[in-house]
Amino acid sequence: MIDERIVTKAIVESYTKKLLSSLELDVAICGAGPAGLVAGYYLAKAGLKVALFERKLSIGGGMWGGGMMFNEIVVQKEAKALLDELDINARLYTKGYYVADAIECVSGISIKAIKAGLKIFNLVSVEDLIVRENKVTGIVINWTAVEMASLHVDPLTIASRFVVDSTGHPVEVVKVLERKMNVKLFTPSGKIEGEKSMWANVAETTTLENTKEVFPGLYVAGMSANATFGSYRMGPIFGGMLLSGKKVADLIIKRCT
Repeated sequence: MIDERIVTKAIVESYTKKLLSSLELDVAICGAGPAGLVAGYYLAKAGLKVALFERKLSIGGGMWGGGMMFNEIVVQKEAKALLDELDINARLYTKGYYVADAIECVSGISIKAIKAGLKIFNLVSVEDLIVRENKVTGIVINWTAVEMASLHVDPLTIASRFVVDSTGHPVEVVKVLERKMNVKLFTPSGKIEGEKSMWANVAETTTLENTKEVFPGLYVAGMSANATFGSYRMGPIFGGMLLSGKKVADLIIKRCT
């Protein structure tokens, strides 16, 4: 016999326990695209207390759809070693270019990150930041359904030593900081520079170059990095995104150890 009361109690108690354990973090990652998932894997693997918050039902960002819903992605030679570490098959297409199944990539990274200790909260939006003495010290969260319905429901907070904006093209978290606090970012203009049109060769390099701290306590990774610092988009080649996630994790690990 199945007792619905036990099913409900199990879900509520388990989720509440997970949320309570994540109210104070080393790192809060905003956006569960490829860069955010990879960052979460390496941060958790290093023993840091890290949680990832994704506003949508599914995680993985744009990687699920590959290029124009052909669910294959391309990575360059530099990123293949990362996929190898995650036990994801990347097949040689031609010299310097490897093809991988998009579904395998998202699923493989996700399970490795969760097994390493990453906590993932989907359907949760980051609507604001906690800023103390000119430093980001946490995030403000609410249910995505509340946001979508425009309900006047107050949010909750997560304290975190560091925050990563990996929300992709919209660079949502940095935009909140810029709009609400009128601060000077670590960009040439002090503001979000904005994303440029596609130029994959340049974008793959600048994605890594732009993966860094943009304001005390706040880092950008993946497409958020290029959108913040004013570089190009790269389309369905994902090496830079994956390596950006590893780089931001490495930068924060050094700060925490």
